Amino acid sequence: MLRTAPAEYIALVSDSGAESWLNTTHAVCRMTTITIVIFSLKDNSMSGVAGVFLLPSSHSQETVYDRLQHMLPKLALRGQAGFGLAVFMHEKRVQYTKSSQPARELTTNDYNEQYANFRPRVAIAHIRSPSNRERDESDVQPVHNHKDGFRHLTISLDGALVNADELREELLVQGHSFDGKTDAELLLKLIERTCQSDYWQHGLPVNHENLFREIDDRVDGAVSALLLDGEGNLIAFRNRYGLRPLEFMQTDDGFLLFASENCAFSGLQGKADEILPGHIKYVNGKTGVCLDRSVGDARHKTKLCAYETLYLGSPNTSKRQSHLETRYNIGVALGKLIAPRLAVEVGSAPFIVSSMPRTGGPYADGLFASLAEDGAIVRRHEVVATQFSQRTLVGIISERRSLIDQKYRVAEEDVADSTIIMVDEALIRGDTSRAVTNMLLSAGAKAVHWVIGSPPIVAPNYYGMGIDTMDELVFWQIWKALPSEQRKQSLRFHNIEPQMLRIIESTIAVSIDAATITYLPFQVLVSLLPQGHDGIDLSPFTFEMPTPAGQKRANKNLNKLIADLPFPESAVA
Repeated sequence: MLRTAPAEYIALVSDSGAESWLNTTHAVCRMTTITIVIFSLKDNSMSGVAGVFLLPSSHSQETVYDRLQHMLPKLALRGQAGFGLAVFMHEKRVQYTKSSQPARELTTNDYNEQYANFRPRVAIAHIRSPSNRERDESDVQPVHNHKDGFRHLTISLDGALVNADELREELLVQGHSFDGKTDAELLLKLIERTCQSDYWQHGLPVNHENLFREIDDRVDGAVSALLLDGEGNLIAFRNRYGLRPLEFMQTDDGFLLFASENCAFSGLQGKADEILPGHIKYVNGKTGVCLDRSVGDARHKTKLCAYETLYLGSPNTSKRQSHLETRYNIGVALGKLIAPRLAVEVGSAPFIVSSMPRTGGPYADGLFASLAEDGAIVRRHEVVATQFSQRTLVGIISERRSLIDQKYRVAEEDVADSTIIMVDEALIRGDTSRAVTNMLLSAGAKAVHWVIGSPPIVAPNYYGMGIDTMDELVFWQIWKALPSEQRKQSLRFHNIEPQMLRIIESTIAVSIDAATITYLPFQVLVSLLPQGHDGIDLSPFTFEMPTPAGQKRANKNLNKLIADLPFPESAVA
């Protein structure tokens, strides 16, 4: 069973106040109607969802808990900040629980016999990373609308609304209020408003196909969401742009499964597929009937965020080939790029190939194999370790820097007089790589080279990693100091000339105290991605946003950045 000891780490909150998990469980055991459980773990930019529905026809001895325990740890890369829980029972209130423990802490061994008869029918889950938009209790998912009966709505969101500020202002003008500042609450308010105006006030049942068609027309962003209504119906929604994945499986033993990545289904038998962009799956809470409906514009094709393949997604997730294979192949390509540069290094000591913990490993493995095959004297060893698992990629700048200083340490291996090749999937702001470089140099390393598994990140990434402004990116920090002509050449972004890319690499290397930096050229990246140009949103590297509204916002951001610099207007495309 899931960990349920409230004294250790679970705070239970219900509409009427705090209650014990034990009392909740006994109450569920006495119910004969369908039970729904929602787990939620949220961050706008890095998070994941998973859902389980036990069909009435199933004769499996497995429970929805067993399925969650199988699925959630496989999505651990999507968040380490904890999860929330909401339990729904017909003719009973929805009760909520949250935990600060990462999903991988859930184990199948933690089973209590007194809960053996507790067999809920449905569960949806959301694993989250810390966010600078989650500053108090009201901002933690799942979010609900504080209504009773069939008007009660609860939502968990994976993704972000790019036009959140405009939508929030619209609702405020109409008299709606907000408890927090999350996009999940905002999306819930939009859904509630349409339900009220088109259905509830007329005594009509909600037409979920029409409801989400209107929502899909209104939101700009990367959205996958799980909605639970007051009648126990579960709706899985993926908006038209398809930037956030949402997978589906019907197992042979009678479960319906939902997850942000298909790695969650590994080891299970059944038929799996993805929920298409601009579609919902509606599961009837009483009968288990599952309907697939199109709610979006058929002209839109899936543009999965590039970070899913490069960083955010589990290595075992497959999109024509596994992310692990893609990342390894990128490492091999990087090895061929840097081999000539390393050949000029003086000294007989071997190079140490290392990676940034948790995500850089496959890149480093491929790079090491490539260098070794070419005859280089290299050793594969991790020289950087972490004190804790919390990500430092997103959040308030001052808090991030403090976490970076605390997070990383030199592994026990002696690095004195070593030349170290650090491999990472991206270089975003430069503060983490600078801190790690100086840490290794202070430990006696002779030099630190950085090899990056992606091109320079040049765009505010509204749709992937929660980067809303450009001036925090290391590319733009060094760009401001370049001569005017070089600044102009740099604005070719993914079409930048190799010579200009070398200048950018060397300038960034100086800024983080590294010996060299090597980026993966854009065309090499595209050749190694299974989906290529057509199936991946490459806007972080191209400045070509996946939506017109996003492009307009990005252009405004760019114009603001360069407005105060002596720069010819013709340089801006």
